[in-house]
Amino acid sequence: MRFTIETERETDGRWIAEVPEIAGAMQYGNTREEAIARAKALALRVVAERIENGKL
Repeated sequence: MRFTIETERETDGRWIAEVPEIAGAMQYGNTREEAIARAKALALRVVAERIENGKL
């Protein structure tokens, strides 16, 4: 499975990373790398939960 990760810097300096293929999979970080890592971890947790519940 491949996901797209989009990043953007907020006006307050924080970074936000989003996985558009998974609704609500958005995470903030102090750095771009941190936001991406958090978004990846969240996406993996969502996918794992869907597999466990037979929804994927």
